[in-house]
Amino acid sequence: MPSTVTLTLNGESRAFHGPADGPLSVQGLLVQLELDTRKVAVERNEEIVPRSRYAETWLSSGDSLEIVHFIGGG
Repeated sequence: MPSTVTLTLNGESRAFHGPADGPLSVQGLLVQLELDTRKVAVERNEEIVPRSRYAETWLSSGDSLEIVHFIGGG
């Protein structure tokens, strides 16, 4: 059974389901949010998470995240 993690995401408290086999990672969260990992920047508890560490950065209830989605235009 997946675990539930309550996070503050861009100032809003939200609950997310983790995988049945372990904790929720930043990458797993971005997949749930349907965001392209190449087009976002993630800050967890006031620290930037390097893109290369998304899969190994685990989230816990109470974590605060800011996610910025880059949009091109002209």
